[in-house]
Amino acid sequence: MPEPATVALWIVLALLVAFTAVAISRAIRIVPQASAVIVQRLGRYSRTLDAGLHFLIPFIDKVRATVDLREQVVSFPPQPVITSDNLVVSIDTVIYFQPTDPKAATYEIANYIQGIEQLTVTTLRNVIGSLDLEQTLTSRDQINGQLRGVLDDATGRWGIRVNRVELKAIDPPASVQDSMEKQMRAERDRRATILNAEGVKQSQILTAEGEKQAQILRAEGTAQAAILESQGEARAILRVFDAIHKGNPDSKLLAYQYLQMLPQIAQGESNKMWIVPTELTQALQGIGAALGPHGPSGTGSLDGPPATGLGADDEDADVDEIVLEDPAEALRRARAEAAGAAKEAAESTRTARRRAPGGGMPQDASSRSSSQPEAGAEADPEAGPGPQPDSGTFDEPTH
Repeated sequence: MPEPATVALWIVLALLVAFTAVAISRAIRIVPQASAVIVQRLGRYSRTLDAGLHFLIPFIDKVRATVDLREQVVSFPPQPVITSDNLVVSIDTVIYFQPTDPKAATYEIANYIQGIEQLTVTTLRNVIGSLDLEQTLTSRDQINGQLRGVLDDATGRWGIRVNRVELKAIDPPASVQDSMEKQMRAERDRRATILNAEGVKQSQILTAEGEKQAQILRAEGTAQAAILESQGEARAILRVFDAIHKGNPDSKLLAYQYLQMLPQIAQGESNKMWIVPTELTQALQGIGAALGPHGPSGTGSLDGPPATGLGADDEDADVDEIVLEDPAEALRRARAEAAGAAKEAAESTRTARRRAPGGGMPQDASSRSSSQPEAGAEADPEAGPGPQPDSGTFDEPTH
């Protein structure tokens, strides 16, 4: 059994080893990057340890705090704030700050995070209290700038630098949100109605312009077609008129053609009474004189003097190639021809009045009844159709 002295020696050696190990662990200090260690010696501030390996005096130097030098982000819970128009809004804030002086951050304030939070709340209420709801919702940058300025000045002596202040959310009351949504919906509906009305207006204007141009073009086409059609009819009438005059028809042929057209005059399902024209008696007298033994030629033939027919060369020479005229020029010429025709009609009327016995107005041949041809039938059949009028026109006989 070992002696008591030997046991006490081993105990003392073990204590020395333990003390040495504890002293060494306290004397060696490794500081990580972006961190600072505050060291106190005998209860007073001694120095600040930066990143790296450092040696301390065991049991004399003591680590007071370790400060993180990186930029930190702190989000504070929503805070009720009253605006200048007496509306309570809830505002969430986010603070970006960075310790610049580890000693001041350790000794100037007990908890700089709590101090920044309370300073943010009071400053926010002061800033929002001078703004109404609309300015609060639309002036985030202004509010952020004011908060950052006040916090930076207040936290400078704490060794804290406030880099940025952000308003994360601004929540007005539910009733105000409902009113704002209704106002925005009404504004959107108004804009949509205005845009729809402008679209309908432009559409109607374009449609009216298109219809106007279409009607103008259609009217111009109709006018040109009417002018060209009238030119064609006028040329056809002139060709027929020239052909009749060149064929030199006599009164017997015209009377025969007149009798052939009488059945067409009487055609019609609704005709119940047929008024016989007075020219029928003259036509019958001409036919009777031509078919009777006392005809002009003595043979009762309807043929008049031989017609000088048109040969192929004459017909080709007379029929010119049709060249379309300018519509405006054709219209002016048509008006001039119409005026000339009216003048000729007036002269013919005056001539007929002078030829009538007693200077009276000749009676209308188409308004006489069927009894008048019977009275005229008692006239001398040898009298013939009467004298022929000049210039290829026939005057109405005067009874």
